[in-house]
Amino acid sequence: MNVVNEDLTLPALFNVEGKIAVVTGGASGIGAMIASAFVQNGATVYIASRKEKALKEFSDALNRRGPGKCYYVVADLGSKAGCDKLADAIKANESKIHILVNNSGNTWGAPYENVPEKEGWDRIMNLNVKSVFYLTVALTPLLAKDATNVDPGRVINVSSVASVMSNSLDSTLAAEGHGLWSYNTSKAAVNHLTTQLAATLAPKLITVNAILPGVFPSRMTSFGYKTQRDRMDASQPMSRTGTAQDMAGVVLFLASKAAAHMSGAKILLDGGLVASLTRPKL
Repeated sequence: MNVVNEDLTLPALFNVEGKIAVVTGGASGIGAMIASAFVQNGATVYIASRKEKALKEFSDALNRRGPGKCYYVVADLGSKAGCDKLADAIKANESKIHILVNNSGNTWGAPYENVPEKEGWDRIMNLNVKSVFYLTVALTPLLAKDATNVDPGRVINVSSVASVMSNSLDSTLAAEGHGLWSYNTSKAAVNHLTTQLAATLAPKLITVNAILPGVFPSRMTSFGYKTQRDRMDASQPMSRTGTAQDMAGVVLFLASKAAAHMSGAKILLDGGLVASLTRPKL
């Protein structure tokens, strides 16, 4: 191989123009950042969540921005039936998709002695974990169609740095004394499910990777941003939280030819937070 003659330019490696993507939870927060990155780079995106008003407003805004296109589907992914319904809506419009971003998620904070079973555990695990599995299964045929080993289908799961943290009490994300036991556990499950799906789907020429964001603006972090933004920034190793450009850079990499040979990876996107928590004190 003569690498001098290989096309290693940015347009060749990081191009998603013409790709078709599905982004769950795509009308706000991290999902909106991801959907916007795809549309701004010429992809067609289907965003999904439960709230039609927010979906329509954001979809209209993305279509005004272009050059890609955005469509929306109202969906409740808290059950297998809801995942199948969304997949059916996609299949009714597309015979092939290139990218699935499993981003929908929720959290629940409560005192250790008073975490409700249905809302605090069942609902969180259903949306944060089961939906990743069932939606991926339902859309596997569309991801696998025409996939090759140099242009595979892509599944990108949005996990969290919380998946690798031992402390469930975080006053920047929940009220004082309220822990996020189920959320942190669900995101750890997403990490392992990513590994299992990567192994399962490799023969179908589909890659599966996870992004583990630190603190980014979202519905889940709105409490902290409203009440203690300065403290949140000061607590970060680089004295700031994540931005849309930070998220877009990683997701465009994972969805493009640049990451065609990467699967099963869990990428920390936290400004060095986890590394800084474990560094020795000098």
